[in-house]
Amino acid sequence: MNASDINPQHFEWSANHKIATVTLNRPDRKNPLTFDSYAELRDTFRQLVHVSDVKAVIFTGKGDNFCSGGDVHDIIGPLIKLDMKGLLSFTRMTGDLVKAMRECPQPIIAAIDGICAGAGACIAMASDIRYGTARSKVAFLFNRVGLAGCDMGACAVLPRIIGQGRAAELLYTGRALGGDEAESWGFYNRIFEPKDLLDAAKNTAERLANGPTFANGVTKMMLNKEWNMGMNEFIEAEAQAQAICMQTQDFKRAYNAFISKEKPVFEGN
Repeated sequence: MNASDINPQHFEWSANHKIATVTLNRPDRKNPLTFDSYAELRDTFRQLVHVSDVKAVIFTGKGDNFCSGGDVHDIIGPLIKLDMKGLLSFTRMTGDLVKAMRECPQPIIAAIDGICAGAGACIAMASDIRYGTARSKVAFLFNRVGLAGCDMGACAVLPRIIGQGRAAELLYTGRALGGDEAESWGFYNRIFEPKDLLDAAKNTAERLANGPTFANGVTKMMLNKEWNMGMNEFIEAEAQAQAICMQTQDFKRAYNAFISKEKPVFEGN
């Protein structure tokens, strides 16, 4: 399967030089999600497991905002009318998006400007690397609409990024986290000027896409799997994973390049 086989209708998709870009494209509404865009995003990241010509993914929003969360009119309003079965179907679908993002082998870089709220904050959280701007605002605002902070895995994932106490504060209050604070707390890897944000994400994506991509996929898999392991289990799992990587041609290429005092050219096998 190739990147050209993916043709979503509810967000922009492009793929060039081993890098795919997902762009939420409703800038007039600060790029909110709908039932359809949720489902297409989930399906797209599930398909990426089988896409051979994409080695890194950039997730961003069009205009000056990342994502304002679920659309008030297209999602929040209809949810009020659903029964428990319908509500659980929806919340499981949103969680499936996070699972699909974590389970695809390609590293995901979120380029975040402006508003990053609710489900948008969870999408950023589920990404592997987060770049932001000083003017951006990250808010897990479920509490502010009468909901629990345990949405789309936030109670499990967010504390692993910023720590239990800080995660608790955000999830209990729903307050917005400014860009500088988000960087100091470790939610953002780095912050950039808005005009430089997407280029920074592309530069990192290029570096990852041209690196040992098989090994990167193993790293992402182990970052996920080791959450539920004890020390003996994760040490053994890493030993097995690294032994597999040592059988790749990329490992041999790196050795030969070192001997020849050259930069290795990785091919992902």
